[in-house]
This record gives sequence, structure tokens and C-alpha cells, in this order.
Amino acid sequence: MFNAVTTNRRILIFVKLILIMKKFLLPATVLGFSLILSSCSPTDENPENPNAGTEPQMLLSKITTVYYDSPSNPETTVSTLEYNSQRQVTKILSEGRSSTYEYDASGRPVKTNYYKPDGSLEYYNTYTYNGDQLEKTMATYSNPDYNRTITYMYNNGKVISSTLLQPASNPITDSYTYIGENISSEIHESSGGIIPAIKREYSYDNKSNPFTNSNKHLKTMMGGAYTLSPNNYTTEKISYKTNSGSWTESQVNTYEIQYNSAQLPTQVTGKDANGNNTVKYNYEYISL
Repeated sequence: MFNAVTTNRRILIFVKLILIMKKFLLPATVLGFSLILSSCSPTDENPENPNAGTEPQMLLSKITTVYYDSPSNPETTVSTLEYNSQRQVTKILSEGRSSTYEYDASGRPVKTNYYKPDGSLEYYNTYTYNGDQLEKTMATYSNPDYNRTITYMYNNGKVISSTLLQPASNPITDSYTYIGENISSEIHESSGGIIPAIKREYSYDNKSNPFTNSNKHLKTMMGGAYTLSPNNYTTEKISYKTNSGSWTESQVNTYEIQYNSAQLPTQVTGKDANGNNTVKYNYEYISL
């Protein structure tokens, strides 16, 4: 039996572990999210066609992320993105790893290849659609024990949940609640109940996020308020679910945002409740 102090500390460690896991997954995550950075303005008539607009668009070309898990020794990662003339991401380089992308005739991603630093194939993703909605993402490894699928659910055209399935593991679901077009809260939970569910609640600015000129299917693949919400969140409250089913606040982060002349973020600095830096994102764009 854990006392209240031990329990809170254990939960805080778990929350920190989630954030660290997100960091160590960055090469795959950034390589995956880079898919998002293909074309398609939200005002395009056909959101699946990367050639729908003729006006130049601001597309992410470089992301530099600094993590302050160890404040005296912050860790920096850099990801660069390459595009073709159709404004589609063709290749991403991140921390020695790379990924390449294939699209169908309508501009929808159909396959992503992920490569190790030595150039050998690590795994690949394939995608299936139901009409104009992404239905499933499937990751295939040489060892089938690592294979996984993610399925997506929608309501009125908005993603309301994604569920990760992997052999010998409990399903993990991210569910979303919206206020207007922005995600107001997201809940991350495992059906096994071994680890507590985590809830994140957000407030936003009124400016476009870095993924404004991005294909909607690719935003779905990345998931979360970071890409699915059209604006930038400025506060993030993290809570965990207790055994009684109630939510207990464990962490509050604020984000200071700098913008360019196009009103897109160029730097986002995350701080904890004590004003300490937790993460810093620097975004660079190209006009294409």
C-alpha cells in the first residue's frame, strides 16, 4: 500500500516517463509527422490533392528541439525535410535515421519506409482509407511481434479516437474532446489498467499552428492537439486518473510562442509551473 506522497511521486514519475518516451520515439515520430508536412491548404477544395493550390505555401523545412530533462545538459535533436515540386515530403532526416514516402495519384500517403542509421530498412507503414477518411495505419517489421496497427474513429469529420494494437499488449487509446475546431482535452489510456490514464487539457492562441498547410490524413496519423488543432496551445494541464475514477492534477505547462510575419510559430518554449524550461521547439519554413 502506497501512502499519498509515494503515490503522487510514483504518478509524477510515470507522467515524466511518458514525456521521455515521447522524446525517445522522436525519430520515428518526427519521421511519421513529417508526412503531415506535405501540401494541402485547409482552404483547398480537394484536401487530398497536393496540387490543389497554386499560390506559394509556407512548409516546414527544419525542426530543432531542445529537451531540458537534465537542465544542466539539455539534449538537442534536429530534423530536416525535403519536398518535391508537388509540395509532398519525399524524405526526412532525423538523428541519423531517414524515411521516404510514397503517395497515390490523389496525393494520399500509401507507404512510408523507415531506415536505420546504417541505411537498412527498419520497418514500413501502409495506410487504408474509407472514403476521404484515414481508417488504419499498419506498421510491418521483420519480426512480426513488433507489428502494430492504429485504427481511427470520427464524428462529424473530426478524429475522436485512435487505438493502438500490438501483439501481446493491451490496446492503447487516445480519445479527443473538442471546443470548436480545437481539441480541449485528450485522454491516453490502456485497457489493461496497469498504468493510470492520463488527461491533457488545453487553451489556445488564435494563430495558425506549424501544420497549417498540411494534408488532413497526415495530421490524423500524427494525432494529438499538437497537429489536429488548427491553433497553438498555450497552456497544458496534465492529470492522472485515481483508482476511484477521479482526476488529480499533476503538472501544468505554459508555452511562450514567437511568430514570423506570416503569423506562424518560429519558436515555442515550454515551461513548468516553476518557470523552468521543459522543451523548446524552433521551426524553419520554406515557401513552395
